[in-house]
Amino acid sequence: MDRNTFLQALKEQGIELDEKQQGQFHKYFEILVEWNEKMNLTAITDEEGVYLKHFYDSLTAAFYHDFSKPLRICDVGAGAGFPSLPLKIAFPDLKVTIVDSLKKRITFLNHLAHELGLKDVAFYHDRAENFGKNPKFREGYDLVMARAVARMSVLSELCLPLTAKGGIFMAMKGPNLAEEMEDAQIAIQTVGGEVQEVHTFELPEEGSERNIALIEKRRKTPKKYPRKAGTPNKEPIQ
Repeated sequence: MDRNTFLQALKEQGIELDEKQQGQFHKYFEILVEWNEKMNLTAITDEEGVYLKHFYDSLTAAFYHDFSKPLRICDVGAGAGFPSLPLKIAFPDLKVTIVDSLKKRITFLNHLAHELGLKDVAFYHDRAENFGKNPKFREGYDLVMARAVARMSVLSELCLPLTAKGGIFMAMKGPNLAEEMEDAQIAIQTVGGEVQEVHTFELPEEGSERNIALIEKRRKTPKKYPRKAGTPNKEPIQ
């Protein structure tokens, strides 16, 4: 996806980027490629690939949820900043927190945010299980996001404890989500969520399937969740 196609595809969805924002995306691409030579941030390094599979893919979240308000967002396991930093560029009023378990990725994100001039962004080096126990962050976000991090049963236990009551947990996934959703029903309800809707669509140009699941936080998460680091993955709630 070249830059003009990227801008046009977003425009069709009602998202228009000014020159400053377009420049931020280009700089993001350059910094990502430069740092990727020193550390493994992404397997996708060609410009058209980054614009389609990272930038555009991240922004598809805004096709199914309103990001025009100053939402408090937590992005769990964001890696190189996806999806929350492309969303922050497109919607500058967002207040973004990223938690990631790898220190060098946090170093990259701090450098990136500084170079792009992003305000109201915070990066934490922590396991999601520990972060979700911290009273400073627990149930403190309007929207909690995760993109292709783990199975839904695991993600629900990591993300819903951080979601404020009445807020949304958004999982951005590839194909075959239906089976995962079925396995995750008990986990979602145990930690206070209810499935609102699941959107299935294809990425332009290459046609690969994407799914976005929206889960509403209806009830407070019981104190015991999330369980200690590593347990959700080893023993998902069944």
